[in-house]
Amino acid sequence: MTLEREIHEQPDVLARLLESQADAIRAVAARVRARGLRTVFLAARGSSDNAGLYAKYVWGVHNGLPIALAAPSLFSVYKRPPVIADSLVVGISQSGQSPDIVGVLEEGRRQGAETLAIVNAPDSPLARAAASVIDISAGDERAVAATKTYTAQLMAVAMFSAALAEDQARWDELSRVPGAVAQVLEGEGAIAAHAERYRFMNHCVVLGRGFNYATAFEWALKLKELSYVVAEPYSSADFQHGPMALLERGFPVLAAAPGGAVFDDTLALLRRMVKERLIELLVLSDRKEALDIAHTPVRLPAGIAEWLTPIVTVVAAQLLCLHLTRAKGLDTESPRGLNKVTLTH
Repeated sequence: MTLEREIHEQPDVLARLLESQADAIRAVAARVRARGLRTVFLAARGSSDNAGLYAKYVWGVHNGLPIALAAPSLFSVYKRPPVIADSLVVGISQSGQSPDIVGVLEEGRRQGAETLAIVNAPDSPLARAAASVIDISAGDERAVAATKTYTAQLMAVAMFSAALAEDQARWDELSRVPGAVAQVLEGEGAIAAHAERYRFMNHCVVLGRGFNYATAFEWALKLKELSYVVAEPYSSADFQHGPMALLERGFPVLAAAPGGAVFDDTLALLRRMVKERLIELLVLSDRKEALDIAHTPVRLPAGIAEWLTPIVTVVAAQLLCLHLTRAKGLDTESPRGLNKVTLTH
C-alpha cells in the first residue's frame, strides 16, 4: 500500500536530505545572516502548517528568531497584507501549488523582503516566487496523507537552524535521526497490535508541548483524515486551562512525551489524569516513568536530542494512525473528500 510504503521510506528520505542539501542550506543561511534579519514571517497550510509550528520552537530556541505565523487570507481575501519588508518570509509546502501561500511570498518580494520556500517541488509556483529554495528532496508522494514530506520538512527546518547558528554539534545530532526513525519502524508489529485496542475510538485528546506541540497537531490531523476520529490537539499546559473538563473515566488521551525540558510537567499532568480522572492513556516516550503509567506504552529510541524528537515521535504516531485506520476497516489510500493537492485562495 502506498501510505505504508511512504512511511517506510522516511529513513532513506531523511538521510538523502542530509547528504544532498546540506551545502545548499548553508548557502541560504549565509544569505539570511548577511541581511541581518531578526524576525520570520511564515506561511503554510495543513501538515506544512504543523511544520511551521515546529519551526517556531526550533528557530526561537536555537536562533533567537521570533516567528509570526501568517494569516494568508489577509493577502488573498482581504487584500490587506501586513508590513513584512524587514522579515524573512518563509513558505512551507509539499506541492508549492496553493495560491494563497504563493501570494504571501510574492507580496514579500514586492516589499523587498528576503523570501524562502521550503518545498518538495523546486519547479513549483512557490519556488519561483522565492529568492531562495530548500528542496526537501522527499521524492514523489502519492498517498493523500502526508508522511515523508512532513518529516522532511521538519528535517529541513532543523538543518536551516543548525546552518544559521553555524553549530557543528547540532549537525552531528541531526545525523542520528535517520537511524532512530528506522528503529521506530522496526517496532511496527507492536504498534499495529496496540492500534487494535482503539478500533472503536471516535474521539480523543492529543497532547504535546514545546518542540512536540507540533507533533500533537500533526498526530491529530492524521487521526482525523485517516481514521475519522475527532482528535483535539493541545499543549499539555493549555489543556489545564478549561479543556481538562472533558475528561471522564475511559476518555482516550494520547500524549507525545519524550524526555526534555517539558517532560517533568507533562509527566505530572499525565499522572494526575490517570489517578483522578481514570483516563485511557497512550504515551509515546523514551522515558520509563511515562511508559510505566500508560495503558498503551510505545517506546521511542533513546539518545535523540529534544529538539529533534518530533521527527522521530511523529513516525510512531503515523504508524498508529495507519494501523488504526485498518483496524476500523477504512481505506488508508482514499480518505473521503480529500485530494493530494488542495488549492486554497
